Amino acid sequence: MKITELLSPERIVVDANVTSKKRTLELLGNLLAGVDAELGELDIYNGLLARERLGSTGLGHGVAIPHGRFKHISTACGALLRFAEPIDFDSIDGEPVDLVFALMVPEESTEEHLQLLATLAELFGDREVCQALRQASGVAEIVAILDHWTPSEDLSSSASA
Repeated sequence: MKITELLSPERIVVDANVTSKKRTLELLGNLLAGVDAELGELDIYNGLLARERLGSTGLGHGVAIPHGRFKHISTACGALLRFAEPIDFDSIDGEPVDLVFALMVPEESTEEHLQLLATLAELFGDREVCQALRQASGVAEIVAILDHWTPSEDLSSSASA
């Protein structure tokens, strides 16, 4: 699955002006709330916050991937934030975060959830891609960067298995 299949341009925010992890999760709840009529901003916020309480989703190198499984959605979806200024996200390396990709998957999609997380970890582990995302002039350029990126053979073959 291409990362751009998880996103719509309306769920990408460039130079978001947030100052905390809590505000980040609130903004993500707002962006993702339109995915399903039964799932509101507060439901999404609470789901992402519950996952953060288990351990930070800050991967390091300025990237975080808050995620969760949710009732009432039938397909995986995501939102991408690029911050105007990096924020503390309790990342594994202690570095502030400026790129956040939130992932929501249907509650029963355990295997898909793990595969998508692996794909996102590979994407955001690519320092050249992250640098390009940080320097992108706007949403259209971010979409183009993500659309041209492809996962390694191992991930793409296991995702189709």
